[in-house]
Amino acid sequence: MRMASPTRYRTMWTLLLAAGAALACFSPDAIAQQEGRRRRSGTQEAKPVEITPEQLAQLTKIANDRKLNVDDLLAAAKTFMPSGRHDEYVLFSSGGQSGQVFAIGIPSMRLLRSIAVFTPESWQGYGFAGDKDPIRESLKINGKPVEWGDTHHPALSETKGDYDGEFLFIGDKANARLGVIDLRDWDCKQVVKNPLTISDHGAAFVTPNTDYVIEGGQYGTVLGYGYALPEDYKKSYRGMVTMWKFDRAKGRIDESQSFALELPPYWQDLADAGKLASDGWFFINSFNTEMATGGVEKGSPPFEAGASKRDMDYLHIIDWKKAEAAFKAGKAEKVNGFPLLKLATLVEEGILHFAPEPKSPHGVDVTPDGKYMVVAGKLDPHVTVYSIERIKKAIAEKKFSSKDEYGVPVLDFDAVREAQVELGLGPLHTQFDDKGYAYTSLFLDSAVARWSLGGETAKKAPEGDWKLVQKTPVQYNIGHLCAAEGDTVSPDGNFLVSMSKWSVDRFLTTGPLLPQNFQLLDIVQSGTTMPVIYDSPIGVGEPHYCQMIRADKLKTWKVYPEVGWDPHKQMLSPDAPKKGDEGVTREGNKVLVKMTAVRSHFKPEHVEVNEGDVITWRITAMETAQDATHGFCIGGYNVNLSLEPGEYTEFTFTADRAGTYPYYCTEFCSALHLEMMGYLHVKPKGNAAVPAKDADHVAASK
Repeated sequence: MRMASPTRYRTMWTLLLAAGAALACFSPDAIAQQEGRRRRSGTQEAKPVEITPEQLAQLTKIANDRKLNVDDLLAAAKTFMPSGRHDEYVLFSSGGQSGQVFAIGIPSMRLLRSIAVFTPESWQGYGFAGDKDPIRESLKINGKPVEWGDTHHPALSETKGDYDGEFLFIGDKANARLGVIDLRDWDCKQVVKNPLTISDHGAAFVTPNTDYVIEGGQYGTVLGYGYALPEDYKKSYRGMVTMWKFDRAKGRIDESQSFALELPPYWQDLADAGKLASDGWFFINSFNTEMATGGVEKGSPPFEAGASKRDMDYLHIIDWKKAEAAFKAGKAEKVNGFPLLKLATLVEEGILHFAPEPKSPHGVDVTPDGKYMVVAGKLDPHVTVYSIERIKKAIAEKKFSSKDEYGVPVLDFDAVREAQVELGLGPLHTQFDDKGYAYTSLFLDSAVARWSLGGETAKKAPEGDWKLVQKTPVQYNIGHLCAAEGDTVSPDGNFLVSMSKWSVDRFLTTGPLLPQNFQLLDIVQSGTTMPVIYDSPIGVGEPHYCQMIRADKLKTWKVYPEVGWDPHKQMLSPDAPKKGDEGVTREGNKVLVKMTAVRSHFKPEHVEVNEGDVITWRITAMETAQDATHGFCIGGYNVNLSLEPGEYTEFTFTADRAGTYPYYCTEFCSALHLEMMGYLHVKPKGNAAVPAKDADHVAASK
C-alpha cells in the first residue's frame, strides 16, 4: 500500500526525477516488457519525456496542494491511460450476486462492459424480447423463472494451456448453472442447468484445449434433486463433479456428450486442470471430510465447528482421460436423465485418488509447467505443494496410507508432497508470473505473499527453492487474486489484482452496504518491490474470481459480419428484413411485422393491430458503422432491445391491452435521435379497422 506519510514530499529535483521515471516506465525490465507489448499491439513508441521548469513547478504545486507523495505520482503514471490509448489487458471478473460478468481494463482499472448472463439486463436488451424471450426461457428451472445468479468463477477458453480469447465460461453457484459467452461479440449464447444438484461452487475451469468445462460441486446433497434427512447423510448424500463437453465449432456445450462423477459427500470446492506434465488430470479441494451435519443431534456442533475438526482433508486427484473412456464405454448410470459415473466405478477404474491436505483448503492451483499443485488451507499458515511425478509414482506403486469410508485410496502424504512454505494467516489462492514466483492471497493477514517456486522453475528466482520473498498489505481481507495470464502455461507477470472483500475507509461511505475493492499491484520487478498502485470500487455485487488476458488476443468484432446477422445463432438470418421488405401481414390473429432501423428512422412508423393479436416482430439494424447502435422499446409491453450494427432480432408478444403505444430508439444515435420513433396502435375489440394511408402507416387488420 502507499503507506508513506503525506509530509514526505521531495524537492523539486526529486519530483522531476520521479515524474520522469514514472512516465518512462520505471525500470529497464519494465521498458523492455512495455516495448514488447507495444510491438504486439501495433502502437507507436512513446517519445522521450521532457519536462520544462514551468511544468515541474506546476507538478510540484499540484502534489503539495493534494498532499501527494512520490509513490502517488508513480502510481498515477503507471495506471493513467490517455484518451484513445487502449489497455494492455482485460480482466474478466465474476459479478457475484449481480449474476453477470465484468470486463475491466488493466492497468487503467476502467469498467469496459458488464456482460449479462444470469440476470436480465435492459441496456443490453437481455431478456426483454417479448412473451417467450429465449433468454428468459433458458433461465427457467423446473419451469419457473430464476432470474438472478451468484457468479463465481469465469474461465477463458484455452488452446494448449494458453488463453485463446475465443470463449468465456461462468458458473452460477446458487443455481448450478453454466453460461457460455462468445468473445466475438461478448454476448452470452447458452445457459445449461446441472440436473444433479441445486447449487455448486467450482465452476468454471477448463481442460488445456477446452475439451471439457469442469463444474465442481460444493455441498453434499442427494443427487438428482432427491430427498433424505441428515440422519442418512453418509448413505444418501453425495458430492459430484461434472464434465461438460464443449463443441468449439458450434460454440456450445454439448449436453449429450457430457457426464458427471459421483464423489463422497465431502464438500468439494475449487478445481484446476492439469497442463503439460499433468495434462489429463484435474484436482479438486474438499472440506468437511468429517461429514458434519450441523446441530441435528443434541450436543452436535454447528457446521463451522463440525466441518473443521480434522487436521487434514482430501485433495481429489482425478484422471479425467480414464473417466472419459469409462463414460464412452457405457459405464455411467442415468440419474435424473444425466449420465453419472458412480463412486464404485471410479474406484474400480482407478479414476479417483485422494491425498491428505491441510485443513479447510480453498484453492488448488497448477504451476505453469504443470509439475506442481499448490494447495492453500484456510486454517493452516502454509501452502502445500504436491508433485504430479510423485503422485503418478505413488499411484503406480500403490503407496496408500489408507482408504476412506467409501473405498477411495488415500495416497501417502509424504510420498506425494514436494514442499510446504509458511506464508501467513488464511492463505487461499495462488497465481504465477514469468520469473519463477507465485503469489498467494492471505485472507486473515490482508496481504499478498510473493514466494519462489522450486524444481526447474526455481532457477529463475534468485532466492532459491520454496522461499517467502515479500508480503504487501492490501485493504482488506483478500479472497481471490489474479496475475496477468497467471494461470496459463505462459504467464506474463506485470500486474496483479487483489480482490479485497472489505473496503471500509478506502472510499466515500455509500451507506451500510459498501463496495468491494479491487486493488492493482505492480509486480513487474523481481524481489521485494510489489506496490499497490490503484484502488477501484466494485459497487455492483461481490466478485469472487477473475482471469486477465492480453487484450491483443481478443478478436472482437467491431460490427456484425453482415447486415441481418442473428447473434443467437451466429449466422446470417434468412428471416432478416431487408430494405423494401418492411410491412405488416396477417394470417388469422397472427401478425408479422417486418421492420428496418437506420439513423434516424424506423420503418414502418405506424403499426396497427387488433386486441388479442399475436405479433411476431422482426427488426434489422441496417447500420454498418462501428458504435452505431440503436435501441427499440415498447413501453407497457416489457419489450426492450439493443440493436448493434447489422444485427437481426425477433420477438413475439400478445397485444392483450388496447391503446396507442409509442416505440422509440433507446440508444442516443444521432442528432435526430428523439425523432426516431413510431406508434403501435392496438385497436380494442369491436372497433373498425383504420385503413393504411401510406407505406409508413400500415394496418394489420385485413
